[in-house]
Amino acid sequence: MGSEETEQPPAPASERLATDYERRAPVATLVAIGAVASVLGIALALLIDWFPTAATTQAQSIDTLYDVLLIASVPIFVLVMVVVLYCVWRFRMRPGEEEKDGPPIHGNTRLEVIWTLIPALLMLGLSTYAYVVLKDIEEAPAAGQELNVRVVGEQFTWTFFYEGPGDEEVASPQLHLPVDRSVRFTIQTKDVLHSFWVPEFRMKLDTVPGIDTSYRVTPNREGTYAVVCAELCGIGHATMRQTVRVMPAEEFEAWLQERAEGADSAQGAGGEQRAEEVDGAAVFAAAGCGGCHVLADAGANGDTGPDLDEVLPDRDRDHILQSIVEPNAEITPGYSPGIMPPNYDDTLTEQELQALTDYLHEVTR
Repeated sequence: MGSEETEQPPAPASERLATDYERRAPVATLVAIGAVASVLGIALALLIDWFPTAATTQAQSIDTLYDVLLIASVPIFVLVMVVVLYCVWRFRMRPGEEEKDGPPIHGNTRLEVIWTLIPALLMLGLSTYAYVVLKDIEEAPAAGQELNVRVVGEQFTWTFFYEGPGDEEVASPQLHLPVDRSVRFTIQTKDVLHSFWVPEFRMKLDTVPGIDTSYRVTPNREGTYAVVCAELCGIGHATMRQTVRVMPAEEFEAWLQERAEGADSAQGAGGEQRAEEVDGAAVFAAAGCGGCHVLADAGANGDTGPDLDEVLPDRDRDHILQSIVEPNAEITPGYSPGIMPPNYDDTLTEQELQALTDYLHEVTR
């Protein structure tokens, strides 16, 4: 007769308790480590100034949303890292185990459901909150209280168009906005993808060929801020920067009126230009020329375009003017075409172009 298998007696209660304790002890330790690391991580994340000074009413809601995302993300990151590091240590290969296979382990269905359901609920909650914030900050003001600005991007510059007297638009190479008034940007492009971004405004949106995109902000802090292209758009992408000046409403209206009348006021008696009334150095600075060119008189040291102190001394005024309004007509050896903005003929008045030409001709002799 074959031998019968004998049942093993159950382990003593003390041994079972010891085994349960050994299983729970690492979990308790990991939970404690994860809790401390999460608290420290959240505190550090909230203490860091991630953004520049807020300059719109929408910025506070966006900053709060970002803080909420940090508070939700840090514990998840800590949880994953603690589990991974613990598993790397606890189940590491030991000497003599190089040829061994790991023990067969069956999945834990309940655990898999939990770690799938919790992230799904978390993502649903955060997405809903983000939608509510976006809907709130995009709420339109009462009719007639909003300023409309058309923003046109092209390699490698921005042009800003305002509603002028009659149905004519007023163009400007720099963005000017009144404080505490809602502004709706209609964003367009003449060539490739760009991205219109003022970091202090928090809002950013791509320009898409053939499509008008838009968003609105309400500037609430006076000052001068950078306008940046946040989408790689070509070799001159880094130079696609202008400024936005947020000013009192009365000052903005005066600027817009002066801009609208610029073309007429540029003509003096007998139709002659009065370029002496415009400061050519100021035009050079406002147009952002110093970001690309070297010019000793202006303290400019840009290296994207030619050194003006070297290439202009032998050039007359007509050549300098053509270089401004038709930058691709003649390319300086060693430089690529298509980098200098081709729209100065549109964004600068005749008076400003003449003043800039005279200034460059004089200071490079």
